[in-house]
Amino acid sequence: MSGSELTFPLVTRRRLVGLAFGSLQSARRHTGSDVAGSRPYRPGDDMRTIDWNASAKLSAARSSDEFLVREHYAEEAPRVVIVCDRRPEMELFPAELPWLSKPAVMREAGRLIADSAQRARGLLGYLDYAEGGAEPFWRAPHSQQDFWRTKESHLQHDAFRAGADNVTLAIHHLIDARRALPAGTFVFLLSDFIEPLDDEAWAEVLEIPWDLVPVVIHDPVWEQSFPPVGSVVVPVLEPASGKLKLLRLSRREAAERRRLNEERIEFLLGRFTAFGLEPVLLSSTDPDEIFRAFLAWAEQRMYGVGVRLS
Repeated sequence: MSGSELTFPLVTRRRLVGLAFGSLQSARRHTGSDVAGSRPYRPGDDMRTIDWNASAKLSAARSSDEFLVREHYAEEAPRVVIVCDRRPEMELFPAELPWLSKPAVMREAGRLIADSAQRARGLLGYLDYAEGGAEPFWRAPHSQQDFWRTKESHLQHDAFRAGADNVTLAIHHLIDARRALPAGTFVFLLSDFIEPLDDEAWAEVLEIPWDLVPVVIHDPVWEQSFPPVGSVVVPVLEPASGKLKLLRLSRREAAERRRLNEERIEFLLGRFTAFGLEPVLLSSTDPDEIFRAFLAWAEQRMYGVGVRLS
């Protein structure tokens, strides 16, 4: 099976029984194609929803500036947002080294998510703090063109200058932008999650009826475990500066790092599970391995709602 054919089903906990995504006219008023009615403009409304003809007629009748916005019935189709952690540490390891290249994993996982969203007839959004500034690069899910842009531009971007708290900032930004993200929106967080996330941000985002999916990118040698390099000088790369440094550990120190790494990944995955989330653990750049990890995630959700993959 070629890479372009690999997709996984987007299984939401809030799926409507017996109805596929995109096939239902909902009673909820939100983003959609079918007009439900009009109402007065409120601060924060999308300017694109203003009904200029109706607004002009009402303004003329009342001799004042009046604006009406169109409301649409929500389409029960998935909205998907990809959030990429672009701390300098996420730039490891260079492709020429025999260890996990996190940028390669992020690109492949993002491509797979984008293709799966497109196959589900959904819309795709993207967010990162790659340039390290106070404002993120943010594209809300609203156009079919976003699939191409995300795969060929956003995910290919080579900057990794985000601050240590960029995933926390991304969550806060999405919370502020939640008018564009209806209930059931899938939010895939691509990170190694080695930098702890703010508990307050987690508490707030878990109250929103989104489908939050942590995608944990961990090198199996250096992060999920640690090699027995006692009494051996090992060259290590400093992510912030890009400089190589020499590190010498005793056997006891190497064993302690292995223990701590194993405990950290166990705690991290356990914490996500305690939050009611189903994390996806990625430890390979192989597209087939990444696909199988997401397929296992979908199977886990399908079994949870009594549906089996054929």
